[in-house]
Amino acid sequence: MAVKLPQGVLDLRQSAQQTQRDGDHAKARELYEKYLTIVPHDYLMWTNLGAMLRAQGLPDMALAAQQRAYELAPQNEIIRNNLANILADCGQPSDALALRQEALRDTPDDATQLAMAGKVLRTLGRTGDAIDLLAKAQANNPQEVELSIQLALSQLAHGAYAEGFKTFERRWASDEATPRQMHKPKWDGRSLAGKTILVLPEQGLGDGIAMARFLPVLRGYDPARVMLATERPLLRLFDGMEGADWVGLAADAGDDFDVWTDMMDLPTAHFATSKDIPAPAPLTVPDAAKTRADQVLAPYPRSFNVGVVWAGSPTFRANANRSFSHTEFHRLLSIPNVRLFSLYKGPMTQAYRADGTAHLIPDTAATEADFADTAAMMQALDLVITSDTATAHLAGSLGVPVWLMLHWDAFWMWQLEPDRSPWYPSMVLYRQFTPRDWSRPFERAKTDLAALVASRKPGA
Repeated sequence: MAVKLPQGVLDLRQSAQQTQRDGDHAKARELYEKYLTIVPHDYLMWTNLGAMLRAQGLPDMALAAQQRAYELAPQNEIIRNNLANILADCGQPSDALALRQEALRDTPDDATQLAMAGKVLRTLGRTGDAIDLLAKAQANNPQEVELSIQLALSQLAHGAYAEGFKTFERRWASDEATPRQMHKPKWDGRSLAGKTILVLPEQGLGDGIAMARFLPVLRGYDPARVMLATERPLLRLFDGMEGADWVGLAADAGDDFDVWTDMMDLPTAHFATSKDIPAPAPLTVPDAAKTRADQVLAPYPRSFNVGVVWAGSPTFRANANRSFSHTEFHRLLSIPNVRLFSLYKGPMTQAYRADGTAHLIPDTAATEADFADTAAMMQALDLVITSDTATAHLAGSLGVPVWLMLHWDAFWMWQLEPDRSPWYPSMVLYRQFTPRDWSRPFERAKTDLAALVASRKPGA
């Protein structure tokens, strides 16, 4: 900064930054407010504030802060990068791409900018351009993991599954994954004759459900035994899984195996010889779970019963984009003969209870023991409407009617335009027309639901 500031103001600046590093964001925001009122031209503090607001899930305020920083120092590399990040978050990918391209004119070999430019191209639906850019960048920077991750996601979104899943094997080297600590070798794709292989779960429950369909591919490698380790919420569902000789918790797998692999590496073996997407894996729904579901829905024998979910895991980086308020479902409450039931579990339950929504949309998830109970409820319902989270994969795998509400930058599996998915034949996709605006997909869902209910024969 050109002007020398009084020591007290410098101390305030330092205190704001330290409080932010300490994680006390509420206090840090107070200190930023005091400091920036005194020194409104400190572009580095504006961009720091914007980064903090972005981390807190306040995109509009974060964008305003980053725009102020950019107005003050448009050539600053850090500020340009931070503004591009929040523009992408706020559904302005074209503006974000322009900034990435501007930065690449100055530093054409910047791996971070190349990776993020590829990501934005994918968001814009330009998956072919993203692959071209990222493949060249990866070849020049083979050590940069983020380039591989973005290339893999672009290949998968493009439908290049053989290449995409192979590239995605580098995910364990990224900052968002904890590498496996295994004392036995990882399967290298060769014959498994006479060997026992242990298949390990992915980090997301939805990924595990989606990828379980590929387990039978291992039979083509002649294993003596296939062991499938899973998470407790999926244990009952995966009991008797096709292609597995043993299903249990990872902690119970013991040492009785020769090699191991990850669930999401199995598609690489499948797509090496076939372009077909296998049908979802059959899941086991225990009788006890079915009895519970029947009891929950017993008071509603004549209504059209719909299970709803509005959010996923808050630890997922893009959860804010894929999730929405439970109040979006309020518009469906006016449809005659429709009853909604919450299948959601998580921190957003508090708001749902606080405003009285739970009186109108009963909470059936609160008493569920695991995903087997959720599955039984789905089978007993007429329809499931969900955000893009594990429940979507569960409903799709069960083959029950499911409407998936998608934000503008959706998961690679849902492709870019169709309203149907080859991964789940029973699924219909409802996409945002405008980033961050859920009104149009929900209005379309309301119209379609009203028509569906009206077309149902009395007593059906």
